[in-house]
Amino acid sequence: MRTRTRMRRLLVLILGTLVFPLAFQGLALAQTRDLSTQGTLLDRIAAVVDTGVVMESEVDAQMKEVTARLQAQNTAMPPDSVLRKQVLDRLILERIQLQQAGHDGISISEDQLNAALEDVAKRNNIPFSDLPTVLSQQGIDYASYREQMRQQLTLGLLRQRDVLQRIVVTPREVDQFLAKQTKHPAANEEYNVSHILIAVPPNATPAQIADAQQKAQDVYQRASKGEDFGKLAVAYSNSEDALEGGSLGWRQGSELPTFLTQLILGLKPGQVGAPLRTPTGIHIVKLNQVRSQEKKEIVEQIDVRHILLKTSALQDDATVRQRLEQIRQQIVKGESFAVAASAASQDVGSAQSGGDLGWQSPGVFDPTFSATVAKLKVGEISEPFKTRYGWHIAQLMGRRNHDETQEFKRLNAMEAIRASKADEETELWLQHLRDDAYVKVMTG
Repeated sequence: MRTRTRMRRLLVLILGTLVFPLAFQGLALAQTRDLSTQGTLLDRIAAVVDTGVVMESEVDAQMKEVTARLQAQNTAMPPDSVLRKQVLDRLILERIQLQQAGHDGISISEDQLNAALEDVAKRNNIPFSDLPTVLSQQGIDYASYREQMRQQLTLGLLRQRDVLQRIVVTPREVDQFLAKQTKHPAANEEYNVSHILIAVPPNATPAQIADAQQKAQDVYQRASKGEDFGKLAVAYSNSEDALEGGSLGWRQGSELPTFLTQLILGLKPGQVGAPLRTPTGIHIVKLNQVRSQEKKEIVEQIDVRHILLKTSALQDDATVRQRLEQIRQQIVKGESFAVAASAASQDVGSAQSGGDLGWQSPGVFDPTFSATVAKLKVGEISEPFKTRYGWHIAQLMGRRNHDETQEFKRLNAMEAIRASKADEETELWLQHLRDDAYVKVMTG
């Protein structure tokens, strides 16, 4: 450990004396500058992070991006020195995570990256091939944009592995969650919330805890008296959403961080909650708006039964299709579909039930199967048709609109519990990463 620390400090001394050309502006714009004949300094190191660095050019680029976004949101700006510190802290934390991902062998392939970029193009209604041109028209270098996307996907995979996959939601938690919702109808609402975190180190001294409590109380008093909450978040929050003015966006009551739920449910729009201490630090929240989102989930279902025959070395497509046509003709003439399915169908799961697949949403079936059944009238038997599973004949037994509200509620409850746990687990995980990393912020 001592050797590793000495190596890091030596790296600081070496890197602090070097001049770096500006390779790219943040993760958005690629630019270059020429070195003058007088040896003008092109770029400086803002911070050493383990064996890597954060450059001043990256901080400058992020400052421009964050400033533009906050101004577009009409968020009051803190002093440049305060904003710059927040930006540098975020870049340091990102660099720590990327180094961790690299150490653990987490990487994004070109196919994964292209798939993500294709999705971006699709959501913006432009052909993927036109994406570089469209970005260039906005002053964004495509190569740097790809690198930004690669890094964000890498961070997502790292968090998925180290945080999200470790979150377990039990059936009992879902039952308790739903029972609680029936007693607290407000939990079915959607909430627009902003948040400030005053971090407290895991092994904080009494003096550090007192300082954090005093800072939290000061921020709370200022926010309660009407000072711009977004500006306070940008200036003082240690949360990842600080540079977004502390905005958590719209969340269902069930998706709110668990430790904040009761506090938020007790607020009226515009109110700021009293500081709340948790393992990650002291939290201050503001409830901005509330809106109703209660609705029923009605889906169309079909009741269908089928007979499946598969090809083999002895029976080709033509042979199997002819056999199914013979079975169909026998059923049309009066033979029981259920008896024929039990005797002939090679779908083990449904043959014992006379080919019955039960009431299902069409989307659960193979697309070709769904499309064929969709054209049938109730009671009608299809002609033989082929899917990836083999050859079928199918009979539509009925259609209905089914209320799946309870099923959706359980699914949504599970996702909501997972999301609420993820917020605090992520903050704790980031704190541990930051505490274990060697960081030297350069001055001057």
